[in-house]
Amino acid sequence: MSARLLLVEDDPAIARTVAYAFEREGLAVTHSLLLGDARAQLRGSRFDLLVLDVGLPDGNGLDLLRELRQGAHPTLPVLMLSAHGEEIDRVLGLELGADDYLPKPFSPRELAARVKALLRRAAAPAAAAPPAFHDDAAGQRIFLHGQPLALTRREYRLLSTLLAGAGRIHARDALLSAAWGDDSESTDRTVDTHVKTLRAKLREADPGREYISTHRGMGYCLDV
Repeated sequence: MSARLLLVEDDPAIARTVAYAFEREGLAVTHSLLLGDARAQLRGSRFDLLVLDVGLPDGNGLDLLRELRQGAHPTLPVLMLSAHGEEIDRVLGLELGADDYLPKPFSPRELAARVKALLRRAAAPAAAAPPAFHDDAAGQRIFLHGQPLALTRREYRLLSTLLAGAGRIHARDALLSAAWGDDSESTDRTVDTHVKTLRAKLREADPGREYISTHRGMGYCLDV
């Protein structure tokens, strides 16, 4: 399926030339002369990229760019066109969230190449987020979002066991065996106390998450 572009340009001659260059590349083009029509098009249709002129008869294209980034289209790729080639204009457009900027006069072939590059970038799969936890077994340290947690030896063993079986429920006696071994004085209550402390430390490191869940009568689970 062809990528759909919205071209907002008030000069009919430039618009025809640009639309022809895009269509030769297999792109579907919708043309708007005015900001008002462009806003209506964006409300009623889905587009893969916006080519937006700065100077338009009914307003400034930068105002539309600002609206898009603050509203319903924060990630829509936008390439700005402008007869003003001054650095301040380019900087302002990029700071407002434009993905590329091309001053007039320009080569339609270069514009088409830039548009295709933006479309490829938008279609590329996002890089996988790094795991929240990292267990440095050699150093007996656990990192959360790249920051080391201040853990005691028992807390490290307990969290390391939960992390190794993340998503599974661990019975208290299994956690007791993993973290305390043959310490006959430790009980299920010891596990509960250390889990409470672990929760407090994890909450301090990442206030927006509760990583350890309790499953009544069964044990604890680390949710990552």
